[in-house]
Amino acid sequence: MDIRFEEVGYTYQKGTPFQSRALYDINLSIKDGGYTALVGHTGSGKSTVLQHLNALKKPTEGSITIGERVVTAATDNKGLKSLRKKVGIVFQFPEAQLFEETIGKDIAFGPKNFGVSEEEAISRAKALLPQVGLDESFLDRSPFDLSGGQMRRVAIAGVLALEPEVLVLDEPTAGLDPQGRKEIMDMFYNLYKTQGLTIVLVTHQMDDVANYADHMVVLEKGTVVKEGSPRELFKESDWLTSMQLGVPSTVHFAQELERKFEWAFDPLPLTTDELAEQIKDRLGVTDQEAGDRV
Repeated sequence: MDIRFEEVGYTYQKGTPFQSRALYDINLSIKDGGYTALVGHTGSGKSTVLQHLNALKKPTEGSITIGERVVTAATDNKGLKSLRKKVGIVFQFPEAQLFEETIGKDIAFGPKNFGVSEEEAISRAKALLPQVGLDESFLDRSPFDLSGGQMRRVAIAGVLALEPEVLVLDEPTAGLDPQGRKEIMDMFYNLYKTQGLTIVLVTHQMDDVANYADHMVVLEKGTVVKEGSPRELFKESDWLTSMQLGVPSTVHFAQELERKFEWAFDPLPLTTDELAEQIKDRLGVTDQEAGDRV
């Protein structure tokens, strides 16, 4: 399901003395089946854009096409519930939204709210637990007896239970250690690959953009200032630094090698595997020799 912004603007408390423009002239396409990263420093408009993706907010200017549905300032709120099912949002610290007495009931709450029978909703919960790294024994446990990372997985399962076509991730690894962050991001990437979900990732983590996304959108002061593939945009490290964003650690290391040894990387390596492969080729080291040295 494609999502398209056309000349979108959004003003908080419009028409009052306290109005504040958050977005203007947003033209943006999120392609069905893609993995798009929205980046920008605090105050750039990322969170406001995110809330437009399933019509939690409606544009005060322009229009947003979500699948076949067009949303404008005049759109009736009563007809928007179905969009919330198609576009699921995992907010920062989603575990704070858990409230049911058992994990099964918490995951099943969303589907039941959309008219799914309790039996079917619990069946979905049972099937989803392994997909988020938990086994069926968790179904009757209290979500409040879990670790923070486990609670987050339960909250994510609750969003997935709605069977969305688009999954929006708002800083989904905030507060996690490096290993926990990798596990969660790998889990989302597996869902993206195996279930054909469209992913929109809002993040400050440039390493996550490099490792997972195929399209990157940079926001600044409420509008889109640049977009393209991560490989294209990360070549512009000075510009990204000026935008208070920086580049992934792998790109930074490759650029240091270029400066120190006058090496030329082609293509620019985004992941550690890509970097290691190019260094190995540059040094003329075979796979066997590399294994022997390790």
